[in-house]
Amino acid sequence: MKVKIFRVDKTLPLPIYETAGAVGFDLLARETTEIAPEEIKLIPANVIVATPPGFALLVTSRSSTPRKKGLTQPHGLGIIDQDFCGEKDELQIQVHNFSKVKVVVERGEKIAQGLFVKCERAEFEEIEKVENKTRGGFGSTDQIQ
Repeated sequence: MKVKIFRVDKTLPLPIYETAGAVGFDLLARETTEIAPEEIKLIPANVIVATPPGFALLVTSRSSTPRKKGLTQPHGLGIIDQDFCGEKDELQIQVHNFSKVKVVVERGEKIAQGLFVKCERAEFEEIEKVENKTRGGFGSTDQIQ
């Protein structure tokens, strides 16, 4: 799959897949960013990505980031739509510093990963009655025996 990508700062490399089996590509911080304890901040990721039709771009934490940096994504997962690719649509990595100390993310540091996922748009059909009665609401699988 070919994906059009624009680098804001051409001195930083394009995202890459680190191994032959990697499904996510690393996103780099465009600028050094300080995040105070309990602060939520955006880190520019240096790229504008034209997500191909039929796909979504998911932006996720790298598995080591919470342990190494004390940072997590407060929304859990970033979803980048196909039409988020204008000249001001640089990817921004939203992070929450859950530690008790200031965290510094250095320019060029791997801060998140991107993953393309095939998507289809649903065509909703409204119904007048719910037919499935096997579940009992939120948390109900704990009560199924």
